[in-house]
Amino acid sequence: MTGPKDLDPSSRRVMIGEELRHARERADLTQQSLGELLFVSGSYVGQMEAGTRRILPDMAARLDEELKTGGFFARNCVKANRSRFPEHFAEAAEAEAIATAIRQYAALLIPGLLQTRAYAEAVFHAYQPTAPDDRIDGLVADRLTRARLLDDPTTPLLWTVLDEAALRRAVGGPQVMAEALHHVADLARRHRVLVQVLPFGEGAHAAMEGTLKLMEFEDAPPLSFVEAPDMGRLTDDPATVARHTFMFNLLQATALSPLDSLALIETVAQDYAHEEQHP
Repeated sequence: MTGPKDLDPSSRRVMIGEELRHARERADLTQQSLGELLFVSGSYVGQMEAGTRRILPDMAARLDEELKTGGFFARNCVKANRSRFPEHFAEAAEAEAIATAIRQYAALLIPGLLQTRAYAEAVFHAYQPTAPDDRIDGLVADRLTRARLLDDPTTPLLWTVLDEAALRRAVGGPQVMAEALHHVADLARRHRVLVQVLPFGEGAHAAMEGTLKLMEFEDAPPLSFVEAPDMGRLTDDPATVARHTFMFNLLQATALSPLDSLALIETVAQDYAHEEQHP
């Protein structure tokens, strides 16, 4: 069994996932039965086969043992797991790139897929105030590359609930915020994204403990992702995904309508622009 040629990690992971499916079928195993041998769920096996989940080194060794693949997975999964994104976020970013729908709640800042260059620069400078410019430039470039998935006019569906705090915190100053919010408003006006704002006046809400991202796929179970500084958890556990989906539904119900949200975003953007012109 030969390994794939040098490809980008996500493409390599999809090819390895195909090899996993073929090896499982040759062994006359279902996803569920293979999962039982590996002590994971059948849906987890399905996500490895679809390329939405990484095959980590210990899992690769167990696959080689159970499927008698002669070390194929151990040899090839190292390259497949390379990523330009931070380790805690890499798997979520790669899943995001092939999702058919993304629903997210952002508590304190405009999420990465909706950021402008200047806004992203300000965020990364705040995260890493002593980092050299080339390091910041690389992080910004990677973030903008992620956002290119919105170049497709219809897929993925992106539905974002922004806490009002993300509008009011002046990341990078008034000019940067005016540009950033106009960018979000433009995407909403072009019907490329759905955006709602959760206003301060609503008080307590279902996701006060942090951010939330839900992802759906054409041929794999849904995932949820929660993040903290330098930490992230991606899960396919049905009960957890269902609970997080319910939380997001509550946020949608509590937030302003998309039309009222757009009006608020544009009003705040104009306030920032006026502040820049008349400091």
